[in-house]
Amino acid sequence: MNKLLTAAVAAAAGFAIAGEAAATEWNVSVWGKRRAFTEHVEKLAELVSEKTDGAFTMNVSYGGLSKPRENLDGISIGAFEMAQFCAGYHRDKNPSITVLELPFLGVNNLAEEVAVSHAVYAHPAAAKDLARWNAKLLMTSPMPQYNLVGTGEPRDELAEFDGMRVRATGGLGKAFEAVGGVPTSVPATEAYNAMESGVVDTVAFAQHAHLSFGTINKADWWTANLNPGTVNCPVVVNTDAYDMLSDAEREALDSSVDEAIAHYLDNYGKLLTKWDSVLEEKGVEKVMISEEQLAAFRAKAADPIREQWIKDMTAQGIPGQELYDLVMKTLEDTRAGN
Repeated sequence: MNKLLTAAVAAAAGFAIAGEAAATEWNVSVWGKRRAFTEHVEKLAELVSEKTDGAFTMNVSYGGLSKPRENLDGISIGAFEMAQFCAGYHRDKNPSITVLELPFLGVNNLAEEVAVSHAVYAHPAAAKDLARWNAKLLMTSPMPQYNLVGTGEPRDELAEFDGMRVRATGGLGKAFEAVGGVPTSVPATEAYNAMESGVVDTVAFAQHAHLSFGTINKADWWTANLNPGTVNCPVVVNTDAYDMLSDAEREALDSSVDEAIAHYLDNYGKLLTKWDSVLEEKGVEKVMISEEQLAAFRAKAADPIREQWIKDMTAQGIPGQELYDLVMKTLEDTRAGN
């Protein structure tokens, strides 16, 4: 009897160890703190765990695994399985998706931002580009058009952008440079200190980031309608880790993306509806730029920067014109569908 009990205990222990070994645990590298920008990552982790009865879990780390600019490098060596990064942090590492950061693309809302991002992510050129980093594009982190906060007198005319030191990355930085601005691309986590110390006069962010990183607390004014463009920030997975998932785990992950994005859009929408009250509460002046000034900005920044981008991409063997046309066609189709 004792031998039978011993055998039974050993078998049970063996099953427990096997079950433990079969569990899949991913580390996810993001930065800052939990905010509107990371809600789809949090929701994705929740959904995947639910669909696999806890057999596939994700540990979301806010800065504990990597610096923001090094997330793609970490993915490439398998330091963690999933990460969020922004294309403008290192344009040379992910040139294909910087089409989504061109100024004045005309994207009107977050749903359109999701549509154009995912269309580009699905293009073979983008997949090939990110494959160099052993990365698979999973989903976007849609953000509304960036706008400036600044101190002192509001800058509501193009001439006042000349010499303006602005925290802006990627295509946005190029846009401000085209009108005499001096862009610097410090990471989001360093933007408040850059503003406080006078390294920059203004900071270009989406609304959630002005809140999360405290730049709104240093601001005297905010441009309500400058809308020069936005930054594209994908969530990627390590290709080897993705390929090692079981069919059920992969299905749980892939099938959760749309629901995670829907959750993100709903959550971000609530933030946008209360933005005016946030400005009022913090005593920040809402500045409207005239259409004449906006047109002058577009003339200097939109066409020249786009044409140069297409030329640069073509020289690298990347179908720049095709990617830009895909964005425009997707916008057209999305609006027709609505």
